[in-house]
Amino acid sequence: MASLAEIRARLQAQENKGKDREGGGFGDGSMYPHWNINEGESCSIRFLEDGDSTNPFFWVEKAVIKLPFNGIIGGEQKQVVVAVPCMEMWNETCPILTEVRPWFKDPSLEDMGRKYWKKRTYLFQGFVRESGLKEDSPPENPIRKFILGPQLHGIVKAALLDPDLDNLPTDRDSGLDFRVTKTSKGGFANYDTSKWARKESPLTDAERAAIDQYGLFDLKQSLPKKPSSIELSVMQEMFEASVDGKAYDPDKWSAYFRPPGVQGPARSESSKEGFSTPAPSQQPKQESSSTPPWEGDAKAAADSLDDSPLQSAPAGEDKAKAILDMIRSRQTKTA
Repeated sequence: MASLAEIRARLQAQENKGKDREGGGFGDGSMYPHWNINEGESCSIRFLEDGDSTNPFFWVEKAVIKLPFNGIIGGEQKQVVVAVPCMEMWNETCPILTEVRPWFKDPSLEDMGRKYWKKRTYLFQGFVRESGLKEDSPPENPIRKFILGPQLHGIVKAALLDPDLDNLPTDRDSGLDFRVTKTSKGGFANYDTSKWARKESPLTDAERAAIDQYGLFDLKQSLPKKPSSIELSVMQEMFEASVDGKAYDPDKWSAYFRPPGVQGPARSESSKEGFSTPAPSQQPKQESSSTPPWEGDAKAAADSLDDSPLQSAPAGEDKAKAILDMIRSRQTKTA
Protein backbone atom coordinates (compact mmCIF):
# COMPACT_ATOMS: atom_id res chain seq x y z
CA MET A 1 0.00 0.00 0.00
CA ALA A 2 1.21 3.50 -0.79
CA SER A 3 2.36 5.69 2.07
CA LEU A 4 0.55 8.87 3.04
CA ALA A 5 3.33 10.93 1.47
CA GLU A 6 3.02 9.00 -1.80
CA ILE A 7 -0.76 9.45 -1.82
CA ARG A 8 -0.39 13.19 -1.24
CA ALA A 9 2.21 13.44 -3.98
CA ARG A 10 -0.06 11.61 -6.40
CA LEU A 11 -3.05 13.81 -5.57
CA GLN A 12 -0.92 16.93 -5.99
CA ALA A 13 0.30 15.69 -9.37
CA GLN A 14 -3.29 15.11 -10.49
CA GLU A 15 -4.26 18.61 -9.34
CA ASN A 16 -1.35 20.15 -11.22
CA LYS A 17 -2.25 18.15 -14.32
CA GLY A 18 -5.78 19.53 -14.14
CA LYS A 19 -4.44 23.07 -13.89
CA ASP A 20 -2.24 22.47 -16.93
CA ARG A 21 -5.28 21.31 -18.84
CA GLU A 22 -7.23 24.41 -17.83
CA GLY A 23 -4.31 26.53 -18.98
CA GLY A 24 -4.43 25.01 -22.45
CA GLY A 25 -2.80 21.60 -22.23
CA PHE A 26 0.93 22.36 -22.15
CA GLY A 27 2.33 20.16 -19.40
CA ASP A 28 4.98 22.74 -18.53
CA GLY A 29 2.37 25.48 -18.06
CA SER A 30 4.07 27.66 -20.66
CA MET A 31 0.99 28.42 -22.72
CA TYR A 32 -0.67 31.77 -21.93
CA PRO A 33 -4.49 31.55 -22.43
CA HIS A 34 -5.22 35.08 -23.59
CA TRP A 35 -8.81 34.14 -24.43
CA ASN A 36 -9.56 33.88 -20.70
CA ILE A 37 -9.16 37.62 -20.15
CA ASN A 38 -12.42 39.39 -19.40
CA GLU A 39 -14.35 41.18 -22.11
CA GLY A 40 -13.14 44.74 -22.42
CA GLU A 41 -9.71 43.95 -21.00
CA SER A 42 -6.36 43.38 -22.66
CA CYS A 43 -2.86 41.98 -22.27
CA SER A 44 0.45 43.11 -23.73
CA ILE A 45 2.77 40.62 -25.43
CA ARG A 46 6.31 40.91 -26.73
CA PHE A 47 6.95 38.24 -29.36
CA LEU A 48 10.32 36.53 -29.72
CA GLU A 49 11.90 34.79 -32.69
CA ASP A 50 11.61 31.03 -33.14
CA GLY A 51 14.32 28.90 -31.55
CA ASP A 52 14.65 27.23 -34.97
CA SER A 53 16.89 29.63 -36.86
CA THR A 54 15.81 28.11 -40.21
CA ASN A 55 12.23 29.33 -39.70
CA PRO A 56 11.93 32.68 -41.54
CA PHE A 57 8.92 33.66 -39.42
CA PHE A 58 8.44 34.03 -35.69
CA TRP A 59 5.49 31.65 -35.67
CA VAL A 60 4.58 28.20 -36.95
CA GLU A 61 1.25 27.22 -38.46
CA LYS A 62 -0.74 24.28 -37.22
CA ALA A 63 -3.41 22.88 -39.53
CA VAL A 64 -5.82 20.13 -38.54
CA ILE A 65 -8.94 18.66 -40.09
CA LYS A 66 -11.81 17.82 -37.77
CA LEU A 67 -13.73 14.67 -38.57
CA PRO A 68 -17.16 14.39 -36.88
CA PHE A 69 -18.62 10.94 -36.17
CA ASN A 70 -22.09 9.89 -35.08
CA GLY A 71 -21.03 8.34 -31.81
CA ILE A 72 -18.57 5.59 -30.99
CA ILE A 73 -19.15 1.94 -31.76
CA GLY A 74 -19.71 0.19 -28.44
CA GLY A 75 -19.62 3.48 -26.51
CA GLU A 76 -20.73 7.10 -26.65
CA GLN A 77 -23.72 7.68 -28.91
CA LYS A 78 -23.54 11.46 -29.23
CA GLN A 79 -21.37 13.09 -31.87
CA VAL A 80 -17.62 13.02 -31.32
CA VAL A 81 -14.87 14.77 -33.26
CA VAL A 82 -11.41 13.48 -34.16
CA ALA A 83 -8.70 15.94 -35.23
CA VAL A 84 -6.13 14.73 -37.76
CA PRO A 85 -3.11 16.67 -39.08
CA CYS A 86 -3.31 18.26 -42.51
CA MET A 87 -0.41 17.31 -44.79
CA GLU A 88 -0.13 20.90 -45.98
CA MET A 89 1.75 21.63 -42.75
CA TRP A 90 4.66 19.87 -44.46
CA ASN A 91 4.00 21.48 -47.88
CA GLU A 92 2.65 18.20 -49.20
CA THR A 93 -0.63 17.38 -50.88
CA CYS A 94 -3.38 16.62 -48.40
CA PRO A 95 -5.57 13.77 -49.71
CA ILE A 96 -8.58 14.98 -47.73
CA LEU A 97 -8.38 18.56 -49.01
CA THR A 98 -7.82 17.25 -52.55
CA GLU A 99 -11.21 15.57 -52.32
CA VAL A 100 -12.91 18.47 -50.55
CA ARG A 101 -11.75 21.32 -52.82
CA PRO A 102 -14.15 20.51 -55.71
CA TRP A 103 -17.07 20.63 -53.28
CA PHE A 104 -16.83 24.41 -53.18
CA LYS A 105 -17.77 24.54 -56.87
CA ASP A 106 -21.16 23.03 -55.99
CA PRO A 107 -23.35 25.33 -53.83
CA SER A 108 -25.09 22.32 -52.33
CA LEU A 109 -21.77 20.94 -51.05
CA GLU A 110 -20.17 24.19 -49.90
CA ASP A 111 -21.28 23.88 -46.28
CA MET A 112 -19.99 20.32 -46.18
CA GLY A 113 -16.71 21.52 -47.63
CA ARG A 114 -16.29 24.07 -44.88
CA LYS A 115 -16.92 21.40 -42.26
CA TYR A 116 -14.02 19.32 -43.54
CA TRP A 117 -11.68 22.18 -44.43
CA LYS A 118 -8.47 22.60 -42.47
CA LYS A 119 -8.60 24.69 -39.30
CA ARG A 120 -5.50 26.78 -38.77
CA THR A 121 -3.94 28.19 -35.64
CA TYR A 122 -0.56 29.82 -35.12
CA LEU A 123 1.97 29.23 -32.37
CA PHE A 124 4.19 32.08 -31.12
CA GLN A 125 6.41 32.64 -28.09
CA GLY A 126 7.43 35.66 -26.09
CA PHE A 127 6.94 37.59 -22.86
CA VAL A 128 3.71 38.71 -21.22
CA ARG A 129 4.57 42.29 -20.38
CA GLU A 130 1.16 43.19 -19.01
CA SER A 131 -1.27 40.43 -18.10
CA GLY A 132 -5.03 40.64 -18.05
CA LEU A 133 -5.15 37.36 -16.11
CA LYS A 134 -4.47 36.36 -12.54
CA GLU A 135 -2.45 33.17 -12.65
CA ASP A 136 -2.19 31.23 -9.41
CA SER A 137 0.98 29.41 -10.41
CA PRO A 138 2.78 31.10 -13.31
CA PRO A 139 5.69 29.05 -14.70
CA GLU A 140 9.23 29.76 -13.56
CA ASN A 141 10.27 30.33 -17.17
CA PRO A 142 8.74 33.70 -18.20
CA ILE A 143 8.97 32.83 -21.90
CA ARG A 144 5.42 31.84 -22.78
CA LYS A 145 3.72 30.26 -25.77
CA PHE A 146 0.74 31.88 -27.47
CA ILE A 147 -1.81 30.20 -29.72
CA LEU A 148 -3.49 32.73 -32.00
CA GLY A 149 -6.45 32.17 -34.28
CA PRO A 150 -6.73 33.52 -37.83
CA GLN A 151 -8.18 36.86 -36.73
CA LEU A 152 -5.32 37.80 -34.41
CA HIS A 153 -2.75 36.33 -36.76
CA GLY A 154 -4.10 38.54 -39.53
CA ILE A 155 -3.50 41.62 -37.38
CA VAL A 156 0.03 40.45 -36.63
CA LYS A 157 0.74 39.84 -40.31
CA ALA A 158 -0.74 43.17 -41.39
CA ALA A 159 1.99 45.03 -39.51
CA LEU A 160 4.65 43.20 -41.48
CA LEU A 161 3.04 44.41 -44.69
CA ASP A 162 3.18 48.04 -43.56
CA PRO A 163 5.89 49.81 -45.63
CA ASP A 164 6.58 52.13 -42.68
CA LEU A 165 7.78 49.24 -40.53
CA ASP A 166 11.57 49.25 -40.51
CA ASN A 167 12.34 46.51 -37.97
CA LEU A 168 10.85 43.17 -37.13
CA PRO A 169 8.56 43.33 -34.07
CA THR A 170 10.79 40.68 -32.50
CA ASP A 171 13.92 42.84 -32.66
CA ARG A 172 15.46 42.78 -29.19
CA ASP A 173 16.46 46.43 -29.29
CA SER A 174 13.82 48.03 -31.53
CA GLY A 175 10.85 45.68 -31.38
CA LEU A 176 7.18 46.34 -30.72
CA ASP A 177 4.71 45.09 -28.14
CA PHE A 178 1.39 43.62 -29.26
CA ARG A 179 -1.73 44.42 -27.26
CA VAL A 180 -4.50 41.81 -27.37
CA THR A 181 -7.89 43.34 -26.55
CA LYS A 182 -10.97 41.19 -26.11
CA THR A 183 -14.45 42.41 -27.05
CA SER A 184 -17.48 40.56 -28.43
CA LYS A 185 -19.33 40.54 -31.73
CA GLY A 186 -22.27 38.41 -32.73
CA GLY A 187 -21.99 36.31 -29.59
CA PHE A 188 -18.33 35.47 -30.17
CA ALA A 189 -15.14 36.84 -28.69
CA ASN A 190 -13.67 39.46 -30.99
CA TYR A 191 -10.14 40.86 -31.20
CA ASP A 192 -10.49 43.45 -33.97
CA THR A 193 -9.24 46.25 -31.73
CA SER A 194 -5.97 44.47 -30.92
CA LYS A 195 -2.98 46.42 -32.20
CA TRP A 196 0.76 46.98 -32.14
CA ALA A 197 2.38 49.58 -29.91
CA ARG A 198 3.33 52.79 -31.70
CA LYS A 199 6.69 53.12 -29.99
CA GLU A 200 9.59 50.72 -30.19
CA SER A 201 11.16 49.42 -26.99
CA PRO A 202 14.13 47.19 -26.09
CA LEU A 203 13.94 43.99 -24.07
CA THR A 204 14.67 44.54 -20.40
CA ASP A 205 17.75 43.12 -18.69
CA ALA A 206 15.52 40.57 -16.94
CA GLU A 207 14.00 39.44 -20.25
CA ARG A 208 17.41 39.06 -21.87
CA ALA A 209 18.61 37.09 -18.86
CA ALA A 210 15.61 34.76 -19.18
CA ILE A 211 16.47 34.05 -22.82
CA ASP A 212 20.05 33.27 -21.82
CA GLN A 213 18.91 31.02 -18.98
CA TYR A 214 16.05 29.10 -20.58
CA GLY A 215 16.65 29.47 -24.30
CA LEU A 216 13.95 29.79 -26.95
CA PHE A 217 11.40 27.12 -27.79
CA ASP A 218 11.72 25.33 -31.11
CA LEU A 219 8.11 25.95 -32.07
CA LYS A 220 7.81 23.08 -34.53
CA GLN A 221 8.28 20.69 -31.61
CA SER A 222 4.73 21.57 -30.57
CA LEU A 223 3.28 20.45 -33.92
CA PRO A 224 1.97 16.92 -34.45
CA LYS A 225 4.33 14.47 -36.07
CA LYS A 226 4.07 13.90 -39.80
CA PRO A 227 1.72 10.98 -40.56
CA SER A 228 3.21 7.80 -41.95
CA SER A 229 1.82 6.12 -45.08
CA ILE A 230 -0.23 3.82 -42.84
CA GLU A 231 -1.62 6.76 -40.88
CA LEU A 232 -2.51 8.52 -44.13
CA SER A 233 -4.53 5.46 -45.15
CA VAL A 234 -6.27 5.49 -41.78
CA MET A 235 -7.04 9.19 -42.14
CA GLN A 236 -8.60 8.60 -45.55
CA GLU A 237 -10.69 5.71 -44.23
CA MET A 238 -11.87 7.80 -41.28
CA PHE A 239 -12.71 10.72 -43.57
CA GLU A 240 -14.87 8.53 -45.78
CA ALA A 241 -16.64 7.02 -42.76
CA SER A 242 -17.27 10.48 -41.31
CA VAL A 243 -18.76 11.81 -44.55
CA ASP A 244 -20.97 8.71 -44.74
CA GLY A 245 -22.34 9.49 -41.26
CA LYS A 246 -20.89 6.42 -39.56
CA ALA A 247 -19.77 6.02 -35.97
CA TYR A 248 -16.14 6.06 -34.85
CA ASP A 249 -14.64 2.56 -34.74
CA PRO A 250 -12.08 2.32 -31.89
CA ASP A 251 -11.05 -1.19 -32.91
CA LYS A 252 -9.87 0.09 -36.29
CA TRP A 253 -8.57 3.55 -35.52
CA SER A 254 -7.79 4.15 -31.84
CA ALA A 255 -4.16 3.10 -32.29
CA TYR A 256 -3.72 6.05 -34.65
CA PHE A 257 -6.30 8.81 -34.10
CA ARG A 258 -9.03 9.09 -31.52
CA PRO A 259 -11.41 11.57 -29.91
CA PRO A 260 -10.66 12.98 -26.45
CA GLY A 261 -11.37 10.47 -23.69
CA VAL A 262 -10.96 7.37 -25.82
CA GLN A 263 -8.09 5.14 -24.80
CA GLY A 264 -5.86 3.53 -27.39
CA PRO A 265 -3.55 0.52 -27.24
CA ALA A 266 -0.10 1.03 -25.74
CA ARG A 267 2.04 2.95 -28.21
CA SER A 268 4.08 6.14 -28.50
CA GLU A 269 2.90 9.16 -26.53
CA SER A 270 -0.12 10.71 -28.18
CA SER A 271 -1.57 14.14 -28.03
CA LYS A 272 -4.80 15.09 -26.37
CA GLU A 273 -6.33 15.70 -29.80
CA GLY A 274 -5.70 12.09 -30.74
CA PHE A 275 -2.70 12.15 -33.05
CA SER A 276 0.91 11.43 -32.26
CA THR A 277 3.24 14.16 -31.07
CA PRO A 278 6.95 14.53 -31.83
CA ALA A 279 9.39 12.44 -29.85
CA PRO A 280 10.89 14.11 -26.76
CA SER A 281 13.96 16.25 -27.38
CA GLN A 282 16.23 18.57 -25.45
CA GLN A 283 13.51 21.20 -25.57
CA PRO A 284 11.25 21.75 -22.53
CA LYS A 285 8.46 19.17 -22.35
CA GLN A 286 5.72 19.92 -24.87
CA GLU A 287 2.14 18.79 -24.72
CA SER A 288 -0.50 19.28 -27.35
CA SER A 289 -2.79 22.14 -26.45
CA SER A 290 -6.55 21.98 -26.19
CA THR A 291 -8.40 23.99 -28.79
CA PRO A 292 -9.17 27.51 -27.51
CA PRO A 293 -12.57 29.09 -28.18
CA TRP A 294 -11.51 31.08 -31.23
CA GLU A 295 -12.91 34.38 -32.35
CA GLY A 296 -15.93 33.06 -34.24
CA ASP A 297 -15.68 29.59 -35.77
CA ALA A 298 -17.51 30.67 -38.90
CA LYS A 299 -15.08 33.51 -39.55
CA ALA A 300 -12.08 31.30 -38.82
CA ALA A 301 -13.36 28.73 -41.29
CA ALA A 302 -13.84 31.39 -43.95
CA ASP A 303 -10.39 32.83 -43.32
CA SER A 304 -8.85 29.39 -43.62
CA LEU A 305 -9.92 29.11 -47.26
CA ASP A 306 -6.99 31.35 -48.16
CA ASP A 307 -4.60 28.41 -48.14
CA SER A 308 -1.76 29.83 -50.20
CA PRO A 309 1.31 29.20 -48.00
CA LEU A 310 3.86 31.94 -47.48
CA GLN A 311 7.06 30.94 -49.22
CA SER A 312 10.30 30.50 -47.31
CA ALA A 313 12.45 33.59 -46.94
CA PRO A 314 16.23 33.51 -47.33
CA ALA A 315 18.45 33.60 -44.27
CA GLY A 316 21.43 35.88 -43.81
CA GLU A 317 22.42 39.25 -42.46
CA ASP A 318 19.46 40.94 -44.13
CA LYS A 319 17.01 38.35 -42.83
CA ALA A 320 14.61 40.90 -41.31
CA LYS A 321 14.40 42.93 -44.52
CA ALA A 322 14.07 39.76 -46.60
CA ILE A 323 11.13 38.56 -44.51
CA LEU A 324 9.32 41.87 -44.81
CA ASP A 325 9.98 42.12 -48.56
CA MET A 326 8.87 38.53 -49.11
CA ILE A 327 5.57 38.99 -47.27
CA ARG A 328 4.86 42.30 -49.00
CA SER A 329 5.63 40.70 -52.36
CA ARG A 330 3.11 37.96 -51.70
CA GLN A 331 0.51 40.53 -50.68
CA THR A 332 0.99 42.41 -53.96
CA LYS A 333 0.57 39.25 -56.02
CA THR A 334 -2.64 38.27 -54.26
CA ALA A 335 -4.16 41.77 -54.25
